[in-house]
Amino acid sequence: MPWTTATPMSQRHEFVRLAHQGRHPITEVCVAFGISEKTGHKWLARFAADGVGGLADRSHAPHTIPHQLAAPLADALLALRHAHPTWGPRKLRARLVDTRPDLPWPATSTIGALLQRRGLVRPHRRPGGGPARWAPLDHPLTVAAAPNEVWTTDFKGGFRLRAGPYCFPLTVVDAHSRFLLGCTALGSTTSAPAQRVFTRLFHAYGLPRVIRSDNGIPFASPLALSRLSALAVWWIRLGIRPERIAPGAPQQNGAHERLHKTLKAEATQPPQLTLARQQAAFDHFRQEYNTERPHEALGLSPPARCYTPSPRPWPRRLPPLPYPPYVEIRRVATSGHVKWHGTLVWLTRVLVGQDVAFEQTAADAWTVSFGSLVLGTFDAATRSFTPESYWKLDPTDLHPSPSDSPIIPV
Repeated sequence: MPWTTATPMSQRHEFVRLAHQGRHPITEVCVAFGISEKTGHKWLARFAADGVGGLADRSHAPHTIPHQLAAPLADALLALRHAHPTWGPRKLRARLVDTRPDLPWPATSTIGALLQRRGLVRPHRRPGGGPARWAPLDHPLTVAAAPNEVWTTDFKGGFRLRAGPYCFPLTVVDAHSRFLLGCTALGSTTSAPAQRVFTRLFHAYGLPRVIRSDNGIPFASPLALSRLSALAVWWIRLGIRPERIAPGAPQQNGAHERLHKTLKAEATQPPQLTLARQQAAFDHFRQEYNTERPHEALGLSPPARCYTPSPRPWPRRLPPLPYPPYVEIRRVATSGHVKWHGTLVWLTRVLVGQDVAFEQTAADAWTVSFGSLVLGTFDAATRSFTPESYWKLDPTDLHPSPSDSPIIPV
């Protein structure tokens, strides 16, 4: 005769049989089977309701899940994610709340869990396994406390289009509102096409106070005096102060660098066939970036809600530089020199045709400046010029943070 094996089902059935005999109190029967009296009454109630089948194990899953996402909401979230593959849970929720505030959208964590279950997100890993290391900030930059106080600009790295030529996207952003003023597909990084782009932007949005860039062409000329470029000279004539980040410190233009990462993911992969088609892709990206995409630095509002055009209009004629009456003016000749009391002072060919000011600061010392940009000092005794570049600002002009000094390094 084979051995019998007791199972939970057989033990419960035996418990019910003995309890129904009534020979022993229910308390003693429960003690004999090693269960509480509450559990014993539960099994008796299940047997009375469903017979032997009521003694089987039941699922422990909850009847309702309070945080479970309703199918229509999940479908809407996944559809928006597929339309914007680079948007995270916060941006997705902000956009849906903005467009359909009447629906009970779940928390950001719930949306993130949904994306993970569907395999739509990847864990972020920093290359090298350690924290990022940046060059220190070696000079202060202007704080953009309002729209158009600071515009940032840069060329995103060039890439080849499918038809063969290269595309160099020139991007311009308002630093305060993160509004993408322009994203233009250019065939080179030379000065002339960049100036045409800025002319169009100045016509549309007015003039900023400061334009921040890196030290590359066409924003700067590494070998010229004060690293001036033709584009920078034009900005100064318009009353705009060029501001450059420190070499090797891209974090000083970090918001712009982050824009380029988004631009690459959403508008350049794959590249278009021609410059015209690539420009159409950039235009679509710019419209979506400004009016639809929630920006975390703006409290998840799109940039267009935070930007207003500049009150400084584009001038019909290039205005003269506002030099004070006590300085002496000299015009830079085609050779790049100015003539000062019989001495030829070499400056730079970038300033050909421009007026520079000589201001006496000592008996034999004259400060030479182009607008508010000091270029250097001329020593009349030795007839020598010493380059020395910095901005000398008016008290009413913008000051960088944290310093309030009126002298700003270039």
